[in-house]
Amino acid sequence: MSDTLQQPGLQSLSKSFEPAALEAHWGPEWEKRGYGVAGFRGTSAPSAEAAAAGRNFAIQLPPPNVTGTLHMGHAFNQTIMDSLTRYHRMMGFNTAWIPGTDHAGIATQIVVERQLQEKGISRHDMGPTPAEARKNFVAKVWEWKEQSGNTITSQMRRMGDSVDWSREYFTMDEKLSGVVTDTFVKLYEQGLIYRGKRLVNWDPVLMSAVSDLEVESEEEDGHLWHIQYPLVDGSGHLTVATTRPETLLGDVAVMVHPEDERYAHLIGHYVRLPLCDREIPVIADEYVDRTFGTGVVKVTPAHDANDYAVGQRHQLPIIGVLHLNATINDNAPQKYRGLDRFVARKQVVADLEAAGLLAEVKKHKLMVPRCARTGQVIEPMLTDQWFVAMTKVSDQDPTGKSITQKAIDAVASGQVRFVPENWVNTYNQWMNNIQDWCISRQLWWGHQIPAWYDEQGQVYVARTEAEAQVLAGAGKTLTRDPDVLDTWYSSALVPFSTMGWPGQGDKATDDYNLYLPSSVLVTGYDIIFFWVARMIMMTTHFTGRVPFRDVYIHGLVRDAQGQKMSKSEGNVLDPVDLIDGIALPPLLDKRTTGLRKPETAPKVRKQTEKEFPDGIPAYGADALRFTFAALASLGRSINFDSKRCEGYRNFCNKLWNATRFVLMNCEGQDCGLSDHSADACVPGGGYLDFSQADRWIVSRLQRVEAEVAKGFAEYRLDNVANAIYDFVWNEFCDWYLEIAKVQINTGNDEQKRGTRRTLIRTLETILRLAHPITPFITEELWQKVAPVAGRAGASVSVAAYPVSQPERIDEAAEAHVARLKTLVDACRNLRGEMNVSPATRLPLYAVGDAAFMRMAGPVLQALAKLSEVRVFDDEASWAAAAQTAPVAVVGDTRLCLFIEIDVAAEKVRLGKEAARLEGEIAKAGGKLANEAFVAKAPAAVLEQERKRLADFTATLAKIRDQLARLG
Repeated sequence: MSDTLQQPGLQSLSKSFEPAALEAHWGPEWEKRGYGVAGFRGTSAPSAEAAAAGRNFAIQLPPPNVTGTLHMGHAFNQTIMDSLTRYHRMMGFNTAWIPGTDHAGIATQIVVERQLQEKGISRHDMGPTPAEARKNFVAKVWEWKEQSGNTITSQMRRMGDSVDWSREYFTMDEKLSGVVTDTFVKLYEQGLIYRGKRLVNWDPVLMSAVSDLEVESEEEDGHLWHIQYPLVDGSGHLTVATTRPETLLGDVAVMVHPEDERYAHLIGHYVRLPLCDREIPVIADEYVDRTFGTGVVKVTPAHDANDYAVGQRHQLPIIGVLHLNATINDNAPQKYRGLDRFVARKQVVADLEAAGLLAEVKKHKLMVPRCARTGQVIEPMLTDQWFVAMTKVSDQDPTGKSITQKAIDAVASGQVRFVPENWVNTYNQWMNNIQDWCISRQLWWGHQIPAWYDEQGQVYVARTEAEAQVLAGAGKTLTRDPDVLDTWYSSALVPFSTMGWPGQGDKATDDYNLYLPSSVLVTGYDIIFFWVARMIMMTTHFTGRVPFRDVYIHGLVRDAQGQKMSKSEGNVLDPVDLIDGIALPPLLDKRTTGLRKPETAPKVRKQTEKEFPDGIPAYGADALRFTFAALASLGRSINFDSKRCEGYRNFCNKLWNATRFVLMNCEGQDCGLSDHSADACVPGGGYLDFSQADRWIVSRLQRVEAEVAKGFAEYRLDNVANAIYDFVWNEFCDWYLEIAKVQINTGNDEQKRGTRRTLIRTLETILRLAHPITPFITEELWQKVAPVAGRAGASVSVAAYPVSQPERIDEAAEAHVARLKTLVDACRNLRGEMNVSPATRLPLYAVGDAAFMRMAGPVLQALAKLSEVRVFDDEASWAAAAQTAPVAVVGDTRLCLFIEIDVAAEKVRLGKEAARLEGEIAKAGGKLANEAFVAKAPAAVLEQERKRLADFTATLAKIRDQLARLG
């Protein structure tokens, strides 16, 4: 019979950590086993017991655009969500992470239109009638959605996201579309949806209203034209400054501040509108900024949001002078009709100059609003749109509150909590100044508005055309409203539309009752208004519940220099490239296509070559996730430096190698896991003997488990990641494994059992502890470690999460190891002072606290790389042996590393060093004595100088002591 050790677990682990293969295996395997399906610990069904105890955890994925690709913001956001989900699943909560994708009206329509443009086709050419063209175009978009819609979900799988794919939704699914129609009709019946003319952000190329979120204002160079408006009574003129002279064709008044003494006498007079045959009044309004331009402002209610408000206050007429495609319409004088807005601008300026009415032109920097999707300059445009009334109270509402008030109260009452809490101010500020929500878009892709018109223009809002026909009565021909709903409308319903509303069940274990409200919404601050606030409004209004308990607002991921990542700027990183690696040529191609300004390509190439000279190495998903977790502070910006991934990939390597070491020493060996009485595991009990170091690592583990639990509770994943990193790298690998080697080599059977048990059990706990952040490597290693540690279970992802046991904290053991560490550090410092290489093993001579030194001897010898540890009982014999060797004092112990030295040469060396230090001390002291320097230098510089002075002085004292001992 062979007595060779059987170590199948160790043998099945590759020599080094190779993430690709194990990610390719475990991702599909978890999904096949259904661990992500909502329910209790991967059983795909909820536990009534957990539900009764209120142990339910749910999270909604902010739905990414269906045809989009995963960017760094998604990957960061999803790392946080997946870590929280895996943690709660292991903690024994009923857990649901609901994924879905958004139909992204504008973004998706633009992509498909561009594909058609490349073939020379317009969407309007896609059928013989507009209705046919629309039907065919929408079919084309669905085709594109099927083709590219799984890119983002396959990238989510690469990240290790343990979402419930069985509950995946798409916002245009039949079920969700039904809820969209139902809520629209209900709001209309409650008098909270209406159609009206309003100024909206209008994109003249897209030919649609766009939301505030889709408008980006950037500072651009422009002009301020000063135009003279002659007073009708011939007494002079008023000079108006404007950045958009073409809009003067639609002016209906000029206004001044009521308290502006320069113009008070002219209020109520009339001016002649240049280039137009109209007279308009001079009015007074406090909106005017007296210090800007001339203090006289033109009023064009049809083409400016502020002017529109002024027009409403003063009951002024509204004259629109632009067609929807931004050419001049028939309300303007004949010569400008049909001109594009910017061509008209040049013509108007030329005509003003010819008429002697252009006083001056100044260069002026101004904020220009552009559509983020098309880059077109946005025009405020007066159009018929559908709106949700935000501050109106429906007479059918038993609460007597508006939609907005319910949402304000939900946060004020603490039912919804913001983390960090300062975001409440941002939320309240917006909610208290809210405008009615424009929900219609002039697009073809999206949820078509459920409204029909008869020949007289009478509107019928209904769930189906048949219902509308009943409302209209027989003989009426109905035409459906062509507009679609704002994409944010359907995403605002997600918290309840994905939970079975309105046909939800009433059992305690139905989704609706387990997972609404969800536990936390994890999102960036840029969509607090557009999504977060609207989900709170819609959910409280329709269900009487809040959508989520906590809103964790995280920062936005920027590049290493703190710049916003944007494809059009060429500084984007693809998370999958960080997982798989990418060579430099394809990385350069990727970053230089789709640039907003193609001429910046050389600069982008240069920057990329500088930052990634060899491309990007493959870090693996775990290292990427660990990096994101470590960066998840409560700040507004996350500057992502891929070099951090390298550090966390090294951590994965370290964990891999530590596991190989532990298995090598424990697998197939007696690890003290047999049943035994409490008496058997005390020193001399005959079965297990735990050393101070064994008790220390277990004690530290309890503290780390508590720190990690606190980190998860506070949404501080940076604290979770740092606590795990510090414990695994610094305590477990750097200290305990080294001590364990000595204990296994020098201990008796009871001690070896104690060490092996501690090694394997601590490692197994570490793997469970780290699993929510680094799922792949911990699963692979746990499969080999758990059986050796005596832990049953199919997977670490459904194992119990470690919980701190404060009674296992051992202050004495912690003090023992702290002292041991101080001794090892002292030996390392002595080596440094003596310029002795770490490879040279020297004897240590020690005196004082002999019992501790003898007990710690073997470990100290191994960790400090000593040839022996000699403990002396009296000072005199120690001094005689130590001769002139440098001494360190640790507590009551004096120690030295003994080495035969050439006394004369050492005296010369120390003398030179002392002289150098005296020079440094004089220099630093001189600076600090200089009053001018002290007065001008920043506090940090002064602090640094004082510290240098103190350090030099301390080192000099040591050297003088050495010299004295050399005689």
